[in-house]
Amino acid sequence: MTAGDPAALAALEAAGPPPLPEGPEERDRKAEHIRLALDPRMQLGGHSYFDDYRFEHEALPEIDFDEIDTAVDFLGRRLAAPLLISSMTGGTEMAGRINRNLAEGAERTGVAVGVGSQRKALEDPAKADTFRVREVAPEAVLLANLGAVQLNYGMGVRECRQAVEMIGADALILHLNPLQEAIQPEGQCNFSGLLPKIGEVVREVGVPVVVKEIGCGISEATARALAAQGVRIVDTAGVGGTSWARIEAERARDLEIGELFAGWGLPTPESVRQVRRVEGLTVIASGGVRNGLDAAKAIALGADVVGLAYPFLAPALESAERVADKVRRTVRELKICMFCLGVKTIAELRRVKLVKGL
Repeated sequence: MTAGDPAALAALEAAGPPPLPEGPEERDRKAEHIRLALDPRMQLGGHSYFDDYRFEHEALPEIDFDEIDTAVDFLGRRLAAPLLISSMTGGTEMAGRINRNLAEGAERTGVAVGVGSQRKALEDPAKADTFRVREVAPEAVLLANLGAVQLNYGMGVRECRQAVEMIGADALILHLNPLQEAIQPEGQCNFSGLLPKIGEVVREVGVPVVVKEIGCGISEATARALAAQGVRIVDTAGVGGTSWARIEAERARDLEIGELFAGWGLPTPESVRQVRRVEGLTVIASGGVRNGLDAAKAIALGADVVGLAYPFLAPALESAERVADKVRRTVRELKICMFCLGVKTIAELRRVKLVKGL
């Protein structure tokens, strides 16, 4: 476990004491998730899997730093940098503030942003405003979000369309989270027959569908199965960052099982390498990406876009400008890396070789 950064600790203190419910029916799951996600103990901590890889430094870059261009195309739009502020939350007043600050920060900096699972808003329309961020991010690439397992619990193409329409989204994320569901007190664990249902959503929902994990990674075999159903965008969300096993074990008051499964899954670099082998997929690398150097390594490993969540959570509790500042810093870190490699574009960065084990 890590000690965490001062911003996260300050945000954790500002979030106030956690709820103390007696049973699952009394719990505000999303509020608990926010507070626990801010807790540095919920991070995998220790060794970063991106540290297993090194770039070969170019002492004579032969380029002008000011001419470095980080822009990329994503979902038919132009991003200023290959960054996605990954899905986090929704459904509570605090979550609404977080989502608005994340979206406005993305709008100011030209990167993409996703909202958390909209299941709560579909079940209770009064919560929809905690997800509606288009008014503060009219030009941003915006992604809606639902749990894929909900396709086995009464939701279908109609609800997926409602989630997209609710926020004016450019795409829909269907997240896969079997480990989280297995540990959380309210878990829904019937994942049987999901693959063809995902395929139906891909064909019928009317916007691109992103399938992502939430911290355990996606293998080549799973990516191929998804691609066969028409999925064209996969977000690895591998091991290395926030441990949802720890978070749900904390909520279930079963810390032992949380530690047992804290590192379960594919590390993000390996997941990126595996998913990249599947032709025709756009690859989003997320899971333990903490800075622009990690982002550069993810791109060199095969990612098209890089997702970060935890680094933006504490800033989002403060303001949209703090979120924008964090994006700008991450982009600057990415540019410094590109400069020291002698590459001027993201396309060139994708061709750079990484060395493992130095």
